[in-house]
Amino acid sequence: MATRLPTCLFRHLPRQIRPAPSTPLRWSVPRAYSTEASPPPLLAKLKGDLKGAMKAKDSARLAVLRAVLAATLNASKTASPITTDAQLVALLRKHRRASEDAAAEFRNAGRQDLVDNEEGQIRVLEEYTSGFKQLGKQELRAVVEPVVTAVLAEGIEKPFGVIMKRILDKNGPLAGQSFDGAQLGGIVKDIIAAQ
Repeated sequence: MATRLPTCLFRHLPRQIRPAPSTPLRWSVPRAYSTEASPPPLLAKLKGDLKGAMKAKDSARLAVLRAVLAATLNASKTASPITTDAQLVALLRKHRRASEDAAAEFRNAGRQDLVDNEEGQIRVLEEYTSGFKQLGKQELRAVVEPVVTAVLAEGIEKPFGVIMKRILDKNGPLAGQSFDGAQLGGIVKDIIAAQ
């Protein structure tokens, strides 16, 4: 959306650098999200719930939703935007782990008020992640083993990075799946060590 700026804004400038009255001065508002792909359905739900949390004055839900939506907005400006529900659930789980760590720190410091605040946020995050199934250790192992065997058969010296790249490729075997990344790395290392 472009809008013409009034020339009266430039009266204080010397005549030599003042724009000509016939020159259209335009500015545009950048878009926050890319229009190439539709946003994940969970993201639309989070945005709707944000409005409800504002009306209800639910501070824990409001803090969680604002943090998650800010993270998705920041990700949309990078090379790897959040485009699927699985990626959004991974982000929610990351926020949950951070809240659990913070609650443990506050508990050790004797700050029960802050512990209660973090536990409220954890409950909100559990509501959004509970409906999504995360792959277990055995399921991850079944997906990873053929890829590891194929890469090791190629005789690559340092196979870990190549294996992870193939597994985590946007068209790879784990595309659209929800899983624990640390657990995945451990399984890959175990299979490499065993072979």
